[in-house]
Amino acid sequence: MSYITANHEESEVKSASISWRTYLLPPLHPEGPGFVGIFALVTLVLWWIADLLGLVGLGATVWCFYFFRDPDRITPTRDGLVISPADGIVQMIVEAAPPPELQMDPTPRTRISVFMSVFDCHVNRAPIAGTVVREDYTPGKFLNATLDKASEDNERQAVLIKTDSGKEFAVVQIAGLVARRIRCDVRKDQNVVTGQRIGMIRFGSRVDVYLPAGVHPLVAIGQHAVAGETVLADITSSESQRSGEAR
Repeated sequence: MSYITANHEESEVKSASISWRTYLLPPLHPEGPGFVGIFALVTLVLWWIADLLGLVGLGATVWCFYFFRDPDRITPTRDGLVISPADGIVQMIVEAAPPPELQMDPTPRTRISVFMSVFDCHVNRAPIAGTVVREDYTPGKFLNATLDKASEDNERQAVLIKTDSGKEFAVVQIAGLVARRIRCDVRKDQNVVTGQRIGMIRFGSRVDVYLPAGVHPLVAIGQHAVAGETVLADITSSESQRSGEAR
C-alpha cells in the first residue's frame, strides 16, 4: 500500500515539474529562434559596451523569447463552441459588416475583437471547425489596433470558415502600430479543427471574429481571453449576450 502511495506521490511531483518546466520554457513558434538569436547577439555587444546596457539587452531577449512562445492549449471539443482565436483583452463587441474581400452577406453581424498586447502569446487559432472557403490578404495602414477603424483601414488577413452545418465565421488578423508581418498558415479548401494553429502576427495586434446571425457572445468587454481555450460563443445556445463588471 505504501509502495502505491509513494508511486502516486512521485508521479504527481513529476507531473508538476513537467508543468513548471513547460511554463517557464515553453516551446517556440518556428519564427522565434532566429529573432531570439539576434536579440542575444545584440545583448552580447551591449554587454561588451556596458553592463547596464547588457542587462537591458538581456531583458529584451527574455521578452523576445516569451513573445514567440507557442504553448499547447486545452481546447473544449464539444460541437458548436466558438473559441477565442487570440490571447488578449476582449476590446470590442459591436455590430459590423464583414470584410468585403470575403464576399459575404454585407448585413452587419456581431464582431468580437480581441486585442493582443506585446506581452500576449501571438499564435492565432481557428475559432471553430470547418472548411476554409476563402482567405485574402489586404495591405493597409498601421493604425492603433484598438481603434474601431483599424478593421477597415489596417493591413489585414481575412479567413472565411464554413462549418459542416453551413454557418460562416470570418476571422481577421489585423496589424497594429508595431505589427509589420501577418502570417497565415491556412489556405482555401483546407479543413481545420477548433483550436488549430492558423498563423501569428508580430508585434502587437488584434483579431476579429464575425459571428453568424443569431449567435450571441458569451464573453464581456474587458475580459481576458485565452487562444484555443476561452469560449466566445455557442451556436447551439439561445442564451443572450453576457455582461460583466470589474470586481
